[in-house]
Amino acid sequence: MHGFEKYLPIWVVVCMGLGLLLSQTVPGVGETIGSWEVGGVSIPIGICLFLMMYPAMLNLQVAELRKLRTNPKPILLTLFSNWIFSPLVHLGLASLFLRGNPQLMVAVILLGSSPCTAMVLVWGKLAGGNQEQNVVNTSLNTLTIIFLYVPVVALLTGMQNIPIDRVMLAVSAGVFIGAPLLIGIVSKRLLTRAKGIEWFDRVYRPFVGKVTIVALLVTLVVLFALNGEVLLHHFDKLLLVSVPLLIAFPVVLGFNLIVTRALKFRYREAIISTIIGSSSHFEIAIAAAVGMYGVGSYAALGTTMGLFWEVPVMLSVVYLGKALGRRGFWGDPVVAK
Repeated sequence: MHGFEKYLPIWVVVCMGLGLLLSQTVPGVGETIGSWEVGGVSIPIGICLFLMMYPAMLNLQVAELRKLRTNPKPILLTLFSNWIFSPLVHLGLASLFLRGNPQLMVAVILLGSSPCTAMVLVWGKLAGGNQEQNVVNTSLNTLTIIFLYVPVVALLTGMQNIPIDRVMLAVSAGVFIGAPLLIGIVSKRLLTRAKGIEWFDRVYRPFVGKVTIVALLVTLVVLFALNGEVLLHHFDKLLLVSVPLLIAFPVVLGFNLIVTRALKFRYREAIISTIIGSSSHFEIAIAAAVGMYGVGSYAALGTTMGLFWEVPVMLSVVYLGKALGRRGFWGDPVVAK
């Protein structure tokens, strides 16, 4: 992992602080940025979110899905964890801790119902997991999120009688999942035809991966510059939404650790299943929250806290998985680098 990505948690905090500083020291910065919108969607945030989503869609490899037949158990486990167990855990915790704060409840539901399709490739590589399985799983997640994200979020919010703009939710999914996926498929086909698959994998994909991180950090600066006043006067809301998120992580992680051991997975498959089954696609959660409630909403800030906690928590999962692997937790002691 390159130095810049290695210290990503630090850059996240720095960009949040920079956004807050701008909101307090540059008069009218929030109003100016907020005025750059079309149809209620912030242009700067929209561009950044697209740049965050597009590289993830390049991970889709439909041909790899044929390998599901050879060893389906790890994939089935992550599907169950991502689309049933994690959403229900987040729903229950949101209902327990955030009753009376519907936008924060929606933020937690959006995060709990969004399986990761990008950063898990980094976490899996760091943990020494089976990257072939990782590619298959992220490809499958990319396809399932298109069809399941809107219905699952609509079902869970409906169970709590929380009214949401389902049309805007669907539009957000179309704009920030469908469009990047379509452009990703087309650009991959054109570029591999012109430059070859080796150039695409070794040059283009790493380059746009770096663009993703820059776009993510710029998004944080913009979000916190827009919402500096709200944050400073309602900091308790961010602490409140962090409670269910921080409880959900170990609950979902523990479930995946126990099941992978019970099913006698080997380390390289178990750690990938655990990582993918325990992570969230915070980019689409942020995009959906911004689309439904606006940039300056509690829902947008709540999903941003998901990003804030996701990076250090998933790094901890990597180190925990390696430590368990060395101790033979899955029955095959490994020397994890």
